[in-house]
Amino acid sequence: MGFLQLLVVAVLASEHRVAGAAEVFGNSSEGLIEFSVGKFRYFELNRPFPEEAILHDISSNVTFLIFQIHSQYQNTTVSFSPTLLSNSSETGTASGLVFILRPEQSTCTWYLGTSGIQPVQNMAILLSYSERDPVPGGCNLEFDLDIDPNIYLEYNFFETTIKFAPANLGYARGVDPPPCDAGTDQDSRWRLQYDVYQYFLPENDLTEEMLLKHLQRMVSVPQVKASALKVVTLTANDKTSVSFSSLPGQGVIYNVIVWDPFLNTSAAYIPAHTYACSFEAGEGSCASLGRVSSKVFFTLFALLGFFICFFGHRFWKTELFFIGFIIMGFFFYILITRLTPIKYDAVTGSVGGMFLVAVWWRFGILSICMLCVGLVLGFLISSVTFFTPLGNLKIFHDDGVFWVTFSCIAILIPVVFMGCLRILNILTCGVIGSYSVVLAIDSYWSTSLSYITLNVLKRALNKDFHRAFTNVPFQTNDFIILAVWGMLAVSGITLQIRRERGRPFFPPHPYKLWKQERERRVTNILDPSYHIPPLRERLYGRLTQIKGLFQKEQPAGERTPLLL
Repeated sequence: MGFLQLLVVAVLASEHRVAGAAEVFGNSSEGLIEFSVGKFRYFELNRPFPEEAILHDISSNVTFLIFQIHSQYQNTTVSFSPTLLSNSSETGTASGLVFILRPEQSTCTWYLGTSGIQPVQNMAILLSYSERDPVPGGCNLEFDLDIDPNIYLEYNFFETTIKFAPANLGYARGVDPPPCDAGTDQDSRWRLQYDVYQYFLPENDLTEEMLLKHLQRMVSVPQVKASALKVVTLTANDKTSVSFSSLPGQGVIYNVIVWDPFLNTSAAYIPAHTYACSFEAGEGSCASLGRVSSKVFFTLFALLGFFICFFGHRFWKTELFFIGFIIMGFFFYILITRLTPIKYDAVTGSVGGMFLVAVWWRFGILSICMLCVGLVLGFLISSVTFFTPLGNLKIFHDDGVFWVTFSCIAILIPVVFMGCLRILNILTCGVIGSYSVVLAIDSYWSTSLSYITLNVLKRALNKDFHRAFTNVPFQTNDFIILAVWGMLAVSGITLQIRRERGRPFFPPHPYKLWKQERERRVTNILDPSYHIPPLRERLYGRLTQIKGLFQKEQPAGERTPLLL
């Protein structure tokens, strides 16, 4: 590496300092990177592989070291030897190795590289542990490395799953490791517990600098406990796999801390991060989430919802179309997505809206219409209930318990308001109409409030989503949008209550009015509408008028010659 490259890397490193943790890129020679324990290093890897890394002056009370290297989305490789072997190297965006030290060993070497064409900006750190600390991945039987401290992450649209290898008890240098499956008593690795932590990056920020900065808070045990949210604690009897709801475009860092309750010591695995999207893909990449058609749909839906929020009760049929659209669109989206490969569109929702309007116009049964209105409000209230930490309780990971509880809350709302239907209708207009504006904002500027209903939709579509934890970030922009939602809902409800004071609760039956009006026109010959010709004659007369517009006008006057 030439002097100019070293100078550039040094500048990059100086921009990423953390008080007491970052180290300026200094003591390195051609193809050699020097590390210090507990110090973050920023450097750039280029082809060809490998570059040698070295650590000097290892303390005698250190039993094992964990090295980890992180990049945003380009893979890097760390290996015990220059030759890549599956059981001695690890490749990924967050990868690392455990070095079990020999007696009197004070120096450690390993190799770094990348197979990508473009240079990769990396951050790396070495952490040291004593013989009392548990060894992350020390009882690995699933992955390639003999001792694997890495967290393996997979994601799809619905869920993100992390997997890791069980840990082992700590041991001194030169001593054989404790057997992993010799027994299940308190003197074996079965006493160990695993705390799974989740950390959210700032919303709508996909920069590499922000990721590497926040990763520094997720590498050591004290920092993880102070910065991240503990989601669940696993015992040695539990499966070392945890699922979370996927948040496309939102950066999330996961880590696991293994704790020995007998010695009260802990060690951290190597954190893994994801955005639940691809940086390299074209359409649908992290930088361009959401289709144009979806943005257009939610924009139009929000305009209708905004109108309903302030004028829904007055324009009763328009509100019924809005409610029918939501109900039919939601259920048919689930049916079409689960049973067929057909892409869903808004036609089915429109049919549902027109159907509910037609039911009201023909039969005029207010109770059926208000049941639909109340169920939509109940659905949103039930979704909000499970959007809180209540939704992550272990009992609700059972689909039967979840859907029964969810349905009871949704049905409870129309039952409670059965004696004051106008209030129920106005509340639904304000709350549901304003929430449609929130969904439209999410299509342009990501917000966690959209997951209020999206998590329920995911659970209905995916049979494995019941095991996922549905935590979401709640940051500054979410508070702003929550305030906008509340302001719109309160304003719409207040305006409609004041305007409808002293008016009839609901409009009369449309079909009866039409029928009475028709009978009145038939029997009252003094009514000018009585003398209106039938529809067929009116259409024929209108067509004749239109045809006359295209005929050539005849000249006026005598057309025969005068006889003298």
